[in-house]
Amino acid sequence: MLSAVETRSVSPVFVGRTAELNTLQDALARATAGEPQALLVGGEAGVGKSRLIEEFAAAAAREGAVVAIGGCVEIGADGLPFAPFSTALRALRRELPAELAAAADGQEGELSRLLPELGEAPSGRHDEEGMARLFELTARLLERVAADRTVVVALEDLHWADTSTRHLLAYLFRTLHTGRLVVLASYRSDDIHRRHPLRPLLAELDRVRTVRRIELARFNRAEVARQIAGILATEPDPAQVDDIFERSDGNAFFVEELAVAAHEGCCTGLTDSLRDLLLVRVEALPESAQRVARIVAEGGSTVEYRLLAAVARLAEDDLIEALRAAVGANLLLAAPGGDGYRFRHSLVREAVSDDLLPGERSRLNRRYAEALEADPTLVPADERVMRLASYWYHAHDPAKALPAVLDASAAARRRHAYAEQLGLLERAMELWDSTPEDVRATLRPADYTEGYPPCGCDPATTPLRHLDLLAEAAVAGRLCGERERALKITKRALRLLEDDADPLRAAWFWTQRSRLVQALARGDGWRELGIAQDLVRGLPPSEVHAGVLTLAANWSMLHEPGPDALAAAERAVEYARMVGAREIELNARVTLGGLVVDSGDHEAGLTQTREAMDEALAEGVTQVAGRAYVNLPSELESVGRSREAVALLREGVAYTRKYGQLDAEAWIWGNLSDSLYALGDWEESAEAAANALRRGQSAKAQGMGAMCLAHVALSRGDVAEAHRQLRAAHAYFGSHDPVAQERLPLARIAVGVAAAEGRILDLREQVIEALDAGVPLGTHRYGWPLLLAAATAEADARTLPAAAPGREEFLERLFTTVRTLTTDAPIWLAHEQWVRAELHRAEGTATADTWSPVVTAFEQLERPYDLARVRHRLAEALLWATPGTDDDRDRATELLRLAHAVAEHLGARPLADATTRLAQRARLTLRHTSDPAPAPTDPATALGLTTRERDVLRLVSAGRTNRQIAEELFISPKTASVHVSNILAKLSVSGRGEAAAVAHRLGLFASGSDGRMATR
Repeated sequence: MLSAVETRSVSPVFVGRTAELNTLQDALARATAGEPQALLVGGEAGVGKSRLIEEFAAAAAREGAVVAIGGCVEIGADGLPFAPFSTALRALRRELPAELAAAADGQEGELSRLLPELGEAPSGRHDEEGMARLFELTARLLERVAADRTVVVALEDLHWADTSTRHLLAYLFRTLHTGRLVVLASYRSDDIHRRHPLRPLLAELDRVRTVRRIELARFNRAEVARQIAGILATEPDPAQVDDIFERSDGNAFFVEELAVAAHEGCCTGLTDSLRDLLLVRVEALPESAQRVARIVAEGGSTVEYRLLAAVARLAEDDLIEALRAAVGANLLLAAPGGDGYRFRHSLVREAVSDDLLPGERSRLNRRYAEALEADPTLVPADERVMRLASYWYHAHDPAKALPAVLDASAAARRRHAYAEQLGLLERAMELWDSTPEDVRATLRPADYTEGYPPCGCDPATTPLRHLDLLAEAAVAGRLCGERERALKITKRALRLLEDDADPLRAAWFWTQRSRLVQALARGDGWRELGIAQDLVRGLPPSEVHAGVLTLAANWSMLHEPGPDALAAAERAVEYARMVGAREIELNARVTLGGLVVDSGDHEAGLTQTREAMDEALAEGVTQVAGRAYVNLPSELESVGRSREAVALLREGVAYTRKYGQLDAEAWIWGNLSDSLYALGDWEESAEAAANALRRGQSAKAQGMGAMCLAHVALSRGDVAEAHRQLRAAHAYFGSHDPVAQERLPLARIAVGVAAAEGRILDLREQVIEALDAGVPLGTHRYGWPLLLAAATAEADARTLPAAAPGREEFLERLFTTVRTLTTDAPIWLAHEQWVRAELHRAEGTATADTWSPVVTAFEQLERPYDLARVRHRLAEALLWATPGTDDDRDRATELLRLAHAVAEHLGARPLADATTRLAQRARLTLRHTSDPAPAPTDPATALGLTTRERDVLRLVSAGRTNRQIAEELFISPKTASVHVSNILAKLSVSGRGEAAAVAHRLGLFASGSDGRMATR
């Protein structure tokens, strides 16, 4: 029979931690109110982190929360990719099967990388967004599951977490904005040495204001006394408390061990070594139990019973007795699922494992590996490959370890755990030379490499080469963000290829270097692409050749569009078709369509891009479809077809969000901001720009958002905000890889800021620098606005003495550039007329006849702000004409009224102020005084509701929450909340129900056929 103390070394009384538990309870209350919570719990090993989480989890469950706990798994020195998230999601699936299935609907394949029970992970090329896509879908899954109930996800032992788990946790902590969700993670603070991989993450999360960090201190003497009393079920002797407190230094786990040892009379002569203290009870066990404890210690965090039986090789009765003794001594515990065993505390497992002899450790790992090979069902399917690789590696058997490690690397790649894949591939390269040749000869590239296309050989029959491992490792390093390591790997590979004439492989590695050089801000990548093109020139068509041409064409489209880029894109399409590389072909066709539009053949180019996009959508080539949703609307905007672009961009937002393509989504938001700005919806334009900044993962995508925000702020007259966002955009874009679509708009904004601040000489420098860098073919859409900003600034500064030096030369430079830019669409023909008119105004020669055709041109276009600006200029010319007529004055008055109304509506303060000043100088009134203003026929307009506020009110009236409004309108919940507050103020009501009643009473929305409110 087991004694009472043996079964109660853990105190039944929860001691101390009042402040910490209150913090957790507060987080639970906030989450229940709809505000997601993120917390970190740190403390040294044994201080009581797990007990705190257990107490909190029990309290949360009593309050109706669903609790899912996952722990980071350590197998030898290897963490299983995403193990804590897989465990937690599995727990959620058990508790909420229908809810989780509904939340994962449509994304089961992608989410199966974390939870294999959901289905088969899709195959296909791996890309930089693969991991971000998985992270976004995971965040959305948790938000949906926690939409109507409070969910607590607790992840323990983060100090053992694999890199992918750390990245996913950081992503969740930064991006969770909705749902009744608490995400909690614990870690050992004493394990976090200077080079520990968790240290940078902790530093990063310290800067995230929404993350709360709890550090558990050791117990004081009074708390130790209470803990001992709970363990012994009686008040302890004060001298004993003093002794245990001194020895344990307040560490809860050591208090437990010392209390039990003292009660059992094992303290006499006890060494001060903590390791020896932890081994005291192990050494008191029967030999069979000690042997089982050693086996469990080497097997990992948890060892399944059937696996343990296969490795221990004991009779079943003997094994059960040995386990009973270990469990009775409170060294081992049954695993949460009841299917295996684990140490009560990892400190004991580490002590037992450290006590193993080197030969003993490798022998145990061999036994584990042999047992698992003989019966793969001994462990969960999603852990099998990783654990087998670890066991064989630590068994020091290269012949067995190399194939197992390569299998594990392929499994990590399928889960988008690219950091773990890279580590395993580096381990495979370490094993390569010591693995027998006959074993290596059985390995095939088709089984282990995906990122590396065939290079003149059949990957299913050709033996795997060391070079193949380098190629796969280079891709894995690029995809997981370890670009420096990847760059070194490509350098090693190219050095090996110097003695091995293999131009296709060499070209492939040079394309990888091109991508890495750009990502590391070491250059624009063209030199590397040029070498790759030289290597494949004259070779028969191949997938590598088609890929090189596609990359070169895409680079040229952004940097040097023209005939050479067009020819490269056409060859890329042709070669890809010849070798059946469908994804490369579709990608090249998207590039080709854009280049055809840039060349002036708009309809042909737009049709080509649309066809490639439709085929990508039909065939499920999601990456190409996402890119087309970025490029096609951009091409439509480039020829002034903004309304068509907006419709397509809204589709693109939904598509890229569905497939978790965060960067593509960010670029789409940026393009949407541009098109909405052009159409005069500045409020939504600013929201779209903010979404680009928030959703973007890469620096350039975020730079697009900042640049759009700067543009809107400048037009509204907020020069300080424009300047701030301009600096942010420059920081995001960097200076290593300038392209016209970034360089020219940034220069235009800088010119506007300088003009607003009266820095005319700085302004000229900005313009000259931008023009010297060139306006390549197809980038006139960015060149015309820059010229317009420069010409307008010069005209406004015409009478300033400080602007006189250098004026003539600068204006001549602008006139010269105007003559060279393309006017291949009505929008740019109108801009040419506008720029020329501003240049004439700068020379003092502009008249009403100069401005009338400009106004006429813009009246044919859907550009309300541009039209308002040129109407203001025409009014100005009419008013100061000599001699003026009453008709001129009446026409100017109407033009000013129209321009002022648009400026007021958009919030374009500089234009509104300019029209007001001009009216005052000319003694005109901007309001009709003969008749009272007619009441707006639309009640929403009478209430002062903007278009976006009308959309929000419609959804409020239909009973939508802020989160649901945000999802439907593609805005953040915070923005939705601001809109709701503004609506309540404008309607003079105190709540959403009253707002819905007002909308119903005024008949703002008719009932739709689907039961929702439809706009009148």
